[in-house]
Amino acid sequence: MALIVQKYGGTSVGSVERIDVVADKLIKAHQDGNQVVVVVSAMSGETNRLVALAQDVADQPSPRELDVLLSTGEQVTIALLSMALERRGQPARSYTGGQVHILTDSAHNKARIRDIDGSKMQTDLDAGRIVVVAGFQGVDEDGNITTLGRGGSDTTAVALAAALKADECQIFTDVDGVYTTDPRVEPRARRMQRITFEEMLEMASLGSKVLQIRAVEFAHKYSVPLRVLSSFEEGPGTLITDEDSEMEQPLISGIAFNRDEAKLTCLGVPDQPGVAYRILGAIADANIEVDMIIQNVSEDAINDFTFTVHRSDYARALELLQQKAEELGAKEVLGDDTIVKLSLVGVGMRSHAGIASTMFQALAKEGINIRLISTSEIKISVVIDEKYLELGVRTLHEAFDLAEDS
Repeated sequence: MALIVQKYGGTSVGSVERIDVVADKLIKAHQDGNQVVVVVSAMSGETNRLVALAQDVADQPSPRELDVLLSTGEQVTIALLSMALERRGQPARSYTGGQVHILTDSAHNKARIRDIDGSKMQTDLDAGRIVVVAGFQGVDEDGNITTLGRGGSDTTAVALAAALKADECQIFTDVDGVYTTDPRVEPRARRMQRITFEEMLEMASLGSKVLQIRAVEFAHKYSVPLRVLSSFEEGPGTLITDEDSEMEQPLISGIAFNRDEAKLTCLGVPDQPGVAYRILGAIADANIEVDMIIQNVSEDAINDFTFTVHRSDYARALELLQQKAEELGAKEVLGDDTIVKLSLVGVGMRSHAGIASTMFQALAKEGINIRLISTSEIKISVVIDEKYLELGVRTLHEAFDLAEDS
């Protein structure tokens, strides 16, 4: 008998009718001989409603009390889903995060899971019940309710799967799997049957929004097989798992992109020890994350220093860089918030040469100029002008034969 953990997001449980559909899916999984734990989010729109209520009462609500409020959204869903299961004759038991002892740290609104006690859930499973757990929440050592922040229900599901040593964690969402790229940009994008944790982490960090990074990191750490499935249609989805040395990996698994990029350049920076720290230290002190970093050294003991940030941080980062450039005696500061990052991802890069040259040649043929380049063992990223994003995605998708009919 297999033990599976399923997770359903807000749109999947957004109405009583949708909850009934989820109940039917769970019963089918149980009747197929599985022990089933299900993690659910608040009904679609409920968390936003609760946040709005809090802001109507206080401009800056106490983080502790905000967690108390937000955690009620999932509590509604677990109760309704358990009722729907029992109405169908299927024994079920609902639990809040605190009731199954999802122990977290005390960082309200963005807590991290430290420990889970699976004994109560395992007793229910052995008794033939479906266990229904509220996602997104836990308790700290003092018994305070905490919430896990964005993507918290995905993380809850993976953590429960790890604690229970589940055979698989299934994330049901509004897409039917992980695609070679966004089908809205490239209609010929192909659903992947399988992808490694490393590739999924890269894709998620580079702009793919199918899964939250925290959940994939947790699954990777504890080797929990993840499967992305559609709540609205049947299908095998995409399995995310450890790399299998016996299988030949594809050259490139997917193409990710991020529209939210901005580039800053400080020209004529003195070539002296500590200059990079002085520039980026000021950016870090403002809690601005830096992505790509490029430094060009000239013959005149001066450097050009370029880095990218999230577009929402562009104005503040530009202001700080201009101040720092004046202190350093740099020549000029340039900024550009009309760029995007385009990335190839694939563990097959480890054993194949020539991928970068194929990428650069394909983009050059379309007249797409590359501004910056960054590489890792399984990724090549380039920064290009925003207007070329969709053309660039389609060009690379064809160049590496990723289409549905390939």
